[in-house]
Amino acid sequence: MALELTLTGRVQRIDAARMVGTTVPLAEVTLTFRVWQRRMSLFRPNIARISGYVPGEQPQESGWVKLNTNENPYPPSPQVTAAIDRAARGPLNKYPDPLSTELRRVVGQLFDRDPEWILPANGSDENLTLLMRTFVDPGELVAFPYPSYVLYETLADIQGATHRRLVLNPDWSWDFERIAPIIEQSKLVFVPNPNSPSGNRWSQDEILRLVPPRGLLVLDEAYGDFADEPHRGEIFDSPAGERIVITRTLSKSYSLAGIRLGFAIAHPDLIAGMCKVKDSYNCDSLSLAAAAAAIADQEWMLANTAKIRATRDRLGQALQKLGFHVAVSQANFVWTTHPTRSHQEIFQELKRQKILVRLMSFPSDDVDPSPPVDGLRITIGTDDEIDILLNALKQIG
Repeated sequence: MALELTLTGRVQRIDAARMVGTTVPLAEVTLTFRVWQRRMSLFRPNIARISGYVPGEQPQESGWVKLNTNENPYPPSPQVTAAIDRAARGPLNKYPDPLSTELRRVVGQLFDRDPEWILPANGSDENLTLLMRTFVDPGELVAFPYPSYVLYETLADIQGATHRRLVLNPDWSWDFERIAPIIEQSKLVFVPNPNSPSGNRWSQDEILRLVPPRGLLVLDEAYGDFADEPHRGEIFDSPAGERIVITRTLSKSYSLAGIRLGFAIAHPDLIAGMCKVKDSYNCDSLSLAAAAAAIADQEWMLANTAKIRATRDRLGQALQKLGFHVAVSQANFVWTTHPTRSHQEIFQELKRQKILVRLMSFPSDDVDPSPPVDGLRITIGTDDEIDILLNALKQIG
Protein backbone atom coordinates (compact mmCIF):
# COMPACT_ATOMS: atom_id res chain seq x y z
CA MET A 1 0.00 0.00 0.00
CA ALA A 2 1.20 3.55 -0.78
CA LEU A 3 -0.23 6.64 1.01
CA GLU A 4 0.19 10.24 -0.11
CA LEU A 5 -1.10 13.24 1.89
CA THR A 6 -2.46 16.22 -0.07
CA LEU A 7 -2.90 19.92 0.82
CA THR A 8 -6.69 19.54 0.80
CA GLY A 9 -6.62 17.19 3.77
CA ARG A 10 -7.50 14.15 1.73
CA VAL A 11 -5.33 11.25 0.58
CA GLN A 12 -4.89 9.17 -2.51
CA ARG A 13 -5.01 5.40 -1.86
CA ILE A 14 -3.45 3.14 -4.48
CA ASP A 15 -5.06 -0.29 -4.80
CA ALA A 16 -2.01 -2.59 -5.12
CA ALA A 17 -4.00 -5.26 -6.88
CA ARG A 18 -5.73 -3.12 -9.50
CA MET A 19 -3.58 0.03 -9.47
CA VAL A 20 -6.76 2.13 -9.38
CA GLY A 21 -6.72 5.43 -7.47
CA THR A 22 -9.63 6.37 -5.19
CA THR A 23 -10.10 9.24 -2.78
CA VAL A 24 -11.20 8.49 0.78
CA PRO A 25 -11.67 10.60 3.93
CA LEU A 26 -8.49 11.57 5.75
CA ALA A 27 -9.64 10.17 9.10
CA GLU A 28 -10.29 6.74 7.60
CA VAL A 29 -6.90 6.50 5.96
CA THR A 30 -5.09 7.86 9.00
CA LEU A 31 -6.56 4.99 10.99
CA THR A 32 -5.51 2.50 8.30
CA PHE A 33 -1.99 3.91 8.28
CA ARG A 34 -1.72 3.63 12.06
CA VAL A 35 -2.79 -0.02 11.97
CA TRP A 36 -0.27 -0.73 9.18
CA GLN A 37 2.48 1.09 11.05
CA ARG A 38 1.79 -0.81 14.26
CA ARG A 39 1.79 -4.15 12.43
CA MET A 40 5.12 -3.44 10.76
CA SER A 41 6.72 -2.46 14.07
CA LEU A 42 6.26 -6.01 15.35
CA PHE A 43 9.12 -7.22 13.15
CA ARG A 44 12.77 -6.88 14.06
CA PRO A 45 14.29 -4.42 11.57
CA ASN A 46 16.70 -6.98 10.12
CA ILE A 47 13.80 -9.41 9.52
CA ALA A 48 11.65 -6.79 7.82
CA ARG A 49 14.62 -5.86 5.63
CA ILE A 50 15.47 -9.30 4.17
CA SER A 51 13.63 -11.26 1.51
CA GLY A 52 14.39 -14.72 2.96
CA TYR A 53 15.82 -17.85 1.41
CA VAL A 54 13.87 -19.30 -1.54
CA PRO A 55 14.22 -23.10 -1.93
CA GLY A 56 14.13 -24.85 -5.29
CA GLU A 57 10.82 -25.42 -7.02
CA GLN A 58 8.90 -28.53 -5.93
CA PRO A 59 6.15 -29.32 -8.48
CA GLN A 60 3.27 -31.26 -6.94
CA GLU A 61 2.02 -32.99 -10.07
CA SER A 62 3.66 -36.04 -11.66
CA GLY A 63 5.49 -36.29 -14.96
CA TRP A 64 8.45 -34.01 -14.23
CA VAL A 65 12.12 -34.80 -14.74
CA LYS A 66 13.28 -33.08 -11.58
CA LEU A 67 16.95 -32.09 -11.67
CA ASN A 68 16.86 -28.86 -9.66
CA THR A 69 17.28 -29.54 -5.93
CA ASN A 70 20.12 -32.08 -5.72
CA GLU A 71 18.01 -34.94 -4.44
CA ASN A 72 19.30 -38.48 -4.83
CA PRO A 73 17.45 -40.28 -7.67
CA TYR A 74 17.78 -43.66 -5.96
CA PRO A 75 15.82 -44.96 -2.95
CA PRO A 76 17.34 -45.31 0.52
CA SER A 77 18.54 -48.62 1.91
CA PRO A 78 15.80 -51.18 2.62
CA GLN A 79 17.14 -51.18 6.17
CA VAL A 80 15.82 -47.62 6.49
CA THR A 81 12.20 -48.48 5.75
CA ALA A 82 12.43 -51.46 8.10
CA ALA A 83 13.79 -49.23 10.87
CA ILE A 84 11.03 -46.65 10.33
CA ASP A 85 8.43 -49.41 10.49
CA ARG A 86 9.84 -50.66 13.79
CA ALA A 87 9.97 -47.15 15.23
CA ALA A 88 6.42 -46.42 14.09
CA ARG A 89 5.24 -49.44 16.09
CA GLY A 90 7.10 -48.21 19.13
CA PRO A 91 6.16 -45.74 21.88
CA LEU A 92 5.34 -42.67 19.75
CA ASN A 93 3.46 -41.27 22.74
CA LYS A 94 6.86 -40.73 24.38
CA TYR A 95 9.44 -38.07 23.53
CA PRO A 96 12.45 -39.15 21.45
CA ASP A 97 15.91 -39.52 22.94
CA PRO A 98 17.04 -35.90 23.48
CA LEU A 99 20.69 -36.92 23.13
CA SER A 100 20.22 -39.06 19.97
CA THR A 101 22.43 -41.64 21.65
CA GLU A 102 22.32 -44.42 19.06
CA LEU A 103 22.81 -42.12 16.08
CA ARG A 104 25.75 -40.38 17.74
CA ARG A 105 27.32 -43.79 18.35
CA VAL A 106 26.88 -44.88 14.70
CA VAL A 107 28.19 -41.61 13.27
CA GLY A 108 31.09 -41.61 15.71
CA GLN A 109 32.13 -45.06 14.53
CA LEU A 110 32.02 -43.91 10.92
CA PHE A 111 34.31 -40.95 11.57
CA ASP A 112 36.40 -42.64 14.28
CA ARG A 113 35.27 -40.16 16.94
CA ASP A 114 33.62 -40.51 20.33
CA PRO A 115 29.87 -39.83 20.40
CA GLU A 116 30.54 -36.55 22.24
CA TRP A 117 31.93 -35.20 18.95
CA ILE A 118 28.54 -35.57 17.21
CA LEU A 119 25.41 -33.41 17.25
CA PRO A 120 22.41 -34.63 15.19
CA ALA A 121 19.97 -32.01 13.99
CA ASN A 122 16.88 -31.48 11.87
CA GLY A 123 18.86 -31.37 8.63
CA SER A 124 22.31 -29.84 8.35
CA ASP A 125 20.61 -26.44 7.93
CA GLU A 126 19.55 -26.60 11.59
CA ASN A 127 23.18 -27.09 12.59
CA LEU A 128 24.12 -24.03 10.53
CA THR A 129 21.47 -22.10 12.46
CA LEU A 130 22.71 -23.48 15.78
CA LEU A 131 26.26 -22.43 14.95
CA MET A 132 25.10 -18.90 14.19
CA ARG A 133 23.03 -18.67 17.39
CA THR A 134 25.75 -20.20 19.56
CA PHE A 135 28.84 -18.32 18.43
CA VAL A 136 27.84 -15.05 16.71
CA ASP A 137 26.64 -11.91 18.50
CA PRO A 138 24.75 -9.22 16.59
CA GLY A 139 27.23 -7.09 14.70
CA GLU A 140 29.97 -9.74 14.56
CA LEU A 141 31.30 -10.74 11.15
CA VAL A 142 30.34 -13.87 9.23
CA ALA A 143 32.09 -14.70 5.95
CA PHE A 144 31.45 -17.19 3.14
CA PRO A 145 32.62 -17.79 -0.43
CA TYR A 146 30.75 -16.19 -3.30
CA PRO A 147 29.16 -17.53 -5.45
CA SER A 148 28.02 -20.16 -2.98
CA TYR A 149 25.09 -21.24 -0.78
CA VAL A 150 23.02 -18.10 -0.27
CA LEU A 151 21.47 -19.38 2.99
CA TYR A 152 24.63 -18.31 4.87
CA GLU A 153 23.83 -14.68 4.13
CA THR A 154 20.21 -15.13 5.20
CA LEU A 155 21.21 -16.73 8.51
CA ALA A 156 23.63 -13.88 9.21
CA ASP A 157 20.89 -11.33 8.51
CA ILE A 158 18.45 -13.13 10.82
CA GLN A 159 21.04 -13.12 13.61
CA GLY A 160 21.77 -9.43 13.11
CA ALA A 161 25.38 -10.19 12.20
CA THR A 162 27.38 -8.43 9.56
CA HIS A 163 28.59 -10.49 6.62
CA ARG A 164 31.19 -10.33 3.88
CA ARG A 165 31.58 -12.30 0.70
CA LEU A 166 34.85 -14.08 -0.02
CA VAL A 167 34.68 -13.48 -3.75
CA LEU A 168 36.02 -16.44 -5.72
CA ASN A 169 38.08 -16.20 -8.88
CA PRO A 170 36.29 -17.07 -12.15
CA ASP A 171 37.83 -20.57 -11.99
CA TRP A 172 36.38 -21.02 -8.44
CA SER A 173 39.79 -20.70 -6.77
CA TRP A 174 40.62 -18.43 -3.81
CA ASP A 175 42.25 -15.02 -3.95
CA PHE A 176 43.90 -15.47 -0.55
CA GLU A 177 45.59 -12.07 -0.56
CA ARG A 178 42.28 -10.29 -1.12
CA ILE A 179 40.24 -12.27 1.43
CA ALA A 180 42.85 -12.45 4.22
CA PRO A 181 41.68 -9.23 5.98
CA ILE A 182 38.09 -10.53 6.01
CA ILE A 183 39.14 -13.91 7.45
CA GLU A 184 41.16 -12.08 10.11
CA GLN A 185 38.05 -10.30 11.43
CA SER A 186 35.50 -13.12 11.11
CA LYS A 187 33.79 -14.98 13.94
CA LEU A 188 32.46 -17.70 11.63
CA VAL A 189 33.62 -18.65 8.15
CA PHE A 190 31.25 -20.96 6.26
CA VAL A 191 32.80 -22.99 3.45
CA PRO A 192 30.78 -25.58 1.51
CA ASN A 193 33.16 -28.26 0.28
CA PRO A 194 32.30 -29.36 -2.38
CA ASN A 195 30.95 -25.94 -3.22
CA SER A 196 27.52 -25.18 -4.59
CA PRO A 197 26.72 -24.26 -7.33
CA SER A 198 30.12 -25.07 -8.84
CA GLY A 199 30.67 -28.56 -7.42
CA ASN A 200 34.41 -28.01 -7.06
CA ARG A 201 36.30 -29.24 -4.01
CA TRP A 202 39.19 -27.44 -2.32
CA SER A 203 42.20 -29.21 -0.83
CA GLN A 204 42.81 -29.50 2.89
CA ASP A 205 45.78 -27.13 2.64
CA GLU A 206 43.54 -24.48 1.05
CA ILE A 207 40.82 -25.05 3.65
CA LEU A 208 43.21 -24.61 6.57
CA ARG A 209 44.13 -21.15 5.28
CA LEU A 210 40.50 -20.13 5.85
CA VAL A 211 40.39 -20.79 9.61
CA PRO A 212 39.78 -17.43 11.31
CA PRO A 213 42.30 -16.69 14.08
CA ARG A 214 39.55 -15.62 16.52
CA GLY A 215 36.66 -17.75 15.32
CA LEU A 216 35.49 -21.02 13.78
CA LEU A 217 35.63 -22.53 10.33
CA VAL A 218 32.45 -24.40 9.38
CA LEU A 219 32.91 -26.97 6.61
CA ASP A 220 29.49 -27.57 5.11
CA GLU A 221 29.95 -31.01 3.53
CA ALA A 222 26.43 -31.72 2.32
CA TYR A 223 27.95 -33.25 -0.83
CA GLY A 224 31.07 -34.76 0.71
CA ASP A 225 30.17 -38.39 -0.05
CA PHE A 226 30.11 -37.71 -3.80
CA ALA A 227 33.78 -36.76 -3.98
CA ASP A 228 36.09 -39.15 -5.80
CA GLU A 229 38.09 -39.50 -2.59
CA PRO A 230 35.82 -38.81 0.42
CA HIS A 231 37.49 -38.07 3.74
CA ARG A 232 36.64 -39.19 7.26
CA GLY A 233 37.48 -36.09 9.27
CA GLU A 234 41.26 -36.22 9.12
CA ILE A 235 41.33 -32.40 9.22
CA PHE A 236 40.46 -32.57 12.93
CA ASP A 237 43.99 -33.89 13.54
CA SER A 238 45.53 -30.66 12.22
CA PRO A 239 46.72 -27.92 14.62
CA ALA A 240 43.54 -25.94 13.91
CA GLY A 241 41.27 -28.96 14.34
CA GLU A 242 39.68 -27.72 17.57
CA ARG A 243 38.30 -24.68 15.72
CA ILE A 244 36.75 -26.58 12.82
CA VAL A 245 33.16 -27.84 12.58
CA ILE A 246 31.98 -30.23 9.85
CA THR A 247 28.30 -30.45 9.01
CA ARG A 248 26.80 -33.35 7.07
CA THR A 249 23.31 -34.23 5.83
CA LEU A 250 21.51 -37.48 5.04
CA SER A 251 19.43 -35.71 2.37
CA LYS A 252 21.88 -36.29 -0.47
CA SER A 253 24.09 -39.37 -0.42
CA TYR A 254 21.75 -41.36 1.85
CA SER A 255 18.59 -40.54 -0.18
CA LEU A 256 16.76 -39.15 2.86
CA ALA A 257 15.81 -35.58 1.93
CA GLY A 258 12.29 -36.35 3.14
CA ILE A 259 13.20 -37.00 6.78
CA ARG A 260 15.35 -33.91 7.50
CA LEU A 261 18.31 -35.25 9.44
CA GLY A 262 21.92 -34.08 9.55
CA PHE A 263 24.75 -33.89 12.04
CA ALA A 264 27.69 -31.76 13.07
CA ILE A 265 31.13 -33.06 14.02
CA ALA A 266 33.39 -30.95 16.23
CA HIS A 267 35.47 -30.97 19.40
CA PRO A 268 33.25 -31.97 22.35
CA ASP A 269 33.62 -28.52 23.95
CA LEU A 270 32.02 -26.94 20.87
CA ILE A 271 29.30 -29.58 20.69
CA ALA A 272 28.49 -29.08 24.38
CA GLY A 273 27.96 -25.37 23.77
CA MET A 274 25.70 -26.01 20.78
CA CYS A 275 23.65 -28.47 22.86
CA LYS A 276 22.71 -25.56 25.15
CA VAL A 277 21.08 -23.84 22.17
CA LYS A 278 19.32 -26.69 20.39
CA ASP A 279 15.69 -27.56 21.02
CA SER A 280 15.27 -30.21 23.72
CA TYR A 281 13.92 -32.78 21.24
CA ASN A 282 15.17 -31.49 17.91
CA CYS A 283 15.11 -34.89 16.13
CA ASP A 284 12.02 -37.10 16.05
CA SER A 285 12.00 -40.85 16.71
CA LEU A 286 11.31 -41.93 13.12
CA SER A 287 14.09 -39.75 11.69
CA LEU A 288 16.60 -40.96 14.27
CA ALA A 289 15.79 -44.59 13.49
CA ALA A 290 15.99 -44.00 9.73
CA ALA A 291 19.30 -42.15 9.98
CA ALA A 292 21.00 -44.77 12.14
CA ALA A 293 19.92 -47.53 9.73
CA ALA A 294 21.06 -45.57 6.68
CA ILE A 295 24.51 -44.86 8.07
CA ALA A 296 24.91 -48.46 9.17
CA ASP A 297 24.36 -49.62 5.55
CA GLN A 298 27.44 -48.07 3.98
CA GLU A 299 27.44 -50.61 1.15
CA TRP A 300 24.10 -49.31 -0.15
CA MET A 301 25.13 -45.66 0.02
CA LEU A 302 28.48 -46.27 -1.66
CA ALA A 303 26.84 -48.18 -4.51
CA ASN A 304 24.45 -45.29 -5.16
CA THR A 305 27.13 -42.61 -5.02
CA ALA A 306 29.28 -44.64 -7.46
CA LYS A 307 26.39 -44.70 -9.94
CA ILE A 308 25.89 -40.96 -9.53
CA ARG A 309 29.58 -40.22 -10.11
CA ALA A 310 29.54 -42.28 -13.32
CA THR A 311 26.45 -40.47 -14.59
CA ARG A 312 27.97 -37.13 -13.56
CA ASP A 313 31.03 -37.76 -15.70
CA ARG A 314 28.91 -38.83 -18.66
CA LEU A 315 26.70 -35.73 -18.37
CA GLY A 316 29.70 -33.42 -18.20
CA GLN A 317 31.22 -34.87 -21.35
CA ALA A 318 27.90 -34.72 -23.21
CA LEU A 319 27.31 -31.09 -22.25
CA GLN A 320 30.75 -30.12 -23.51
CA LYS A 321 29.98 -31.75 -26.87
CA LEU A 322 26.84 -29.58 -27.02
CA GLY A 323 28.93 -26.43 -26.59
CA PHE A 324 28.45 -25.86 -22.86
CA HIS A 325 31.20 -25.01 -20.40
CA VAL A 326 31.17 -27.41 -17.43
CA ALA A 327 32.94 -27.00 -14.08
CA VAL A 328 34.71 -30.10 -12.76
CA SER A 329 32.32 -31.42 -10.13
CA GLN A 330 32.83 -33.50 -6.99
CA ALA A 331 29.14 -33.27 -6.03
CA ASN A 332 25.88 -34.78 -7.27
CA PHE A 333 25.31 -31.93 -9.72
CA VAL A 334 27.17 -30.01 -12.40
CA TRP A 335 27.42 -26.28 -13.00
CA THR A 336 27.22 -25.37 -16.66
CA THR A 337 27.16 -22.21 -18.72
CA HIS A 338 26.76 -21.52 -22.42
CA PRO A 339 28.97 -18.94 -24.16
CA THR A 340 26.24 -17.60 -26.46
CA ARG A 341 22.82 -18.87 -25.41
CA SER A 342 20.60 -17.24 -22.77
CA HIS A 343 20.46 -19.40 -19.67
CA GLN A 344 17.01 -18.03 -18.94
CA GLU A 345 15.77 -19.17 -22.36
CA ILE A 346 17.30 -22.64 -21.96
CA PHE A 347 15.73 -22.96 -18.51
CA GLN A 348 12.29 -21.90 -19.74
CA GLU A 349 12.37 -24.23 -22.75
CA LEU A 350 13.36 -27.17 -20.56
CA LYS A 351 10.61 -26.28 -18.10
CA ARG A 352 8.09 -26.16 -20.94
CA GLN A 353 9.05 -29.80 -21.58
CA LYS A 354 8.60 -30.57 -17.84
CA ILE A 355 12.33 -30.80 -17.17
CA LEU A 356 13.43 -28.79 -14.15
CA VAL A 357 17.00 -27.61 -13.65
CA ARG A 358 18.12 -24.75 -11.37
CA LEU A 359 18.64 -21.36 -12.96
CA MET A 360 20.95 -19.43 -10.64
CA SER A 361 22.14 -15.84 -10.66
CA PHE A 362 24.72 -14.24 -8.38
CA PRO A 363 24.78 -10.44 -8.74
CA SER A 364 27.69 -8.25 -7.71
CA ASP A 365 27.47 -5.79 -4.83
CA ASP A 366 29.17 -2.56 -3.75
CA VAL A 367 30.96 -3.97 -0.69
CA ASP A 368 32.65 -6.98 -2.32
CA PRO A 369 32.43 -6.24 -6.05
CA SER A 370 32.70 -9.11 -8.49
CA PRO A 371 31.44 -9.84 -12.00
CA PRO A 372 27.85 -11.16 -11.91
CA VAL A 373 27.57 -14.91 -12.42
CA ASP A 374 24.65 -16.86 -13.82
CA GLY A 375 24.24 -20.37 -15.17
CA LEU A 376 22.45 -23.69 -14.79
CA ARG A 377 22.95 -26.16 -11.97
CA ILE A 378 21.86 -29.65 -13.01
CA THR A 379 21.27 -32.40 -10.46
CA ILE A 380 22.52 -35.86 -11.42
CA GLY A 381 19.44 -38.00 -11.97
CA THR A 382 19.13 -41.54 -13.26
CA ASP A 383 20.67 -42.38 -16.60
CA ASP A 384 17.21 -42.33 -18.18
CA GLU A 385 16.49 -38.86 -16.77
CA ILE A 386 19.81 -37.53 -18.02
CA ASP A 387 19.11 -38.97 -21.48
CA ILE A 388 15.78 -37.09 -21.54
CA LEU A 389 17.60 -33.88 -20.58
CA LEU A 390 20.31 -34.31 -23.23
CA ASN A 391 17.80 -35.06 -25.98
CA ALA A 392 15.90 -31.90 -25.05
CA LEU A 393 19.08 -29.81 -25.10
CA LYS A 394 19.94 -31.20 -28.55
CA GLN A 395 16.52 -30.11 -29.82
CA ILE A 396 16.89 -26.66 -28.29
CA GLY A 397 20.11 -26.28 -30.29
